[in-house]
Amino acid sequence: MIYAEDLTPDADAVIKLFAATFAASEGEAEGALIGDLVTNLLRDRAAAGTQVFTATDNGTLVAAVLFSPLPYSEDPRRVVLLSPMAVTTQRHGEGIGQALITHALATLRDQGAEVAITYGSPVFYGKTGFEPLTEDTAPAPQPLSFPHRWIGQSLTDAPLTPLKGTPSCVAALNDPQFW
Repeated sequence: MIYAEDLTPDADAVIKLFAATFAASEGEAEGALIGDLVTNLLRDRAAAGTQVFTATDNGTLVAAVLFSPLPYSEDPRRVVLLSPMAVTTQRHGEGIGQALITHALATLRDQGAEVAITYGSPVFYGKTGFEPLTEDTAPAPQPLSFPHRWIGQSLTDAPLTPLKGTPSCVAALNDPQFW
């Protein structure tokens, strides 16, 4: 298995992975929605600063995760938002997703990221250090449908203290349907 920051991802393969994975778990409409989201994130990634991390096995893409900037208007810390994440359904349960996230977080930490946040399963992401957040600690860029899924972690030795100011996510994620 090769875990890497993919500086020149095969956009079609990444989009197909997300669309198929979400369609299998959440239905065709969700697969199409997330496929469109990933299309937009990849299209705008150079300008927006979105980073793509992939896991490949014998040359086949098996997992991908995207991280985008999530700056807070009055906070100097570099915050990144993990969204979305996918592992091909045939490889679920093998630890590939956690290994990819661990690799990505280490790379981002080395690049100066100080906080990572996501909006997802506390059980799954908790295996890589994410813990529940309140909006007092980290306001979300949109109203949250499931506040218990707002989770994050410090990527430094310091504990995560409240982030200051208003957050702003990349344009592709700045849509209430994703929150």
